[in-house]
Amino acid sequence: MPHNASIVSIESPNFARLRDFIAALAELLDSDPDEQHVLEQGASLLKGLVGQDDWLPDAFAQPDPQHYQQFLLHADSRQRFSIVSFVWGPGQRTPIHDHRVWGLIGMLRGAEDSQGFERLADGRLQPAGAPVRLIPGQVEAVSPRLGDIHQVSNVHADRVSISIHVYGANIGAVRRAVYDPQGHEKAFVSGYSNRLLPNLWDLSKEPLQ
Repeated sequence: MPHNASIVSIESPNFARLRDFIAALAELLDSDPDEQHVLEQGASLLKGLVGQDDWLPDAFAQPDPQHYQQFLLHADSRQRFSIVSFVWGPGQRTPIHDHRVWGLIGMLRGAEDSQGFERLADGRLQPAGAPVRLIPGQVEAVSPRLGDIHQVSNVHADRVSISIHVYGANIGAVRRAVYDPQGHEKAFVSGYSNRLLPNLWDLSKEPLQ
């Protein structure tokens, strides 16, 4: 969670979709934390979340003209997982990077390409196959076991794309690396773009059941 972060109220009539997803994912991790099981079942849960584009508050969907945004939506109290909205301005992309924990990426709006990389015997990186293109409703998994080094880019040069990422840790606090094509690593900790967090638990503005 960002230092000195405060809570912001949400004007989103369907924000309960995220709250329900968090509860289901926590229950999944409680029942069986095996990575393969979590990725398989978690992908199904995430598909349900990104299959409806009516819940993400505008405050966590705003692009920046210079670089992509990484907004924290939720960090588990035990840091078992975190949920982030990635907001890609036109043509924006990440450097080549890794995660070092399992992750699920679900496309909410627009489209993005994920290019995986593999390390050669001499240490250099080369693309591993063709880029994977995600469109709304689709989900991709990453982990050190499956392949953890990739570069992500907004397919569109003229509009914003948004993806929802779930990671098996508080990803903004994980020590990771970016890479150059020669395979040299540079350590980084990403943090988050937001200073405010969505208030998941204020139900006063939601319709009474």
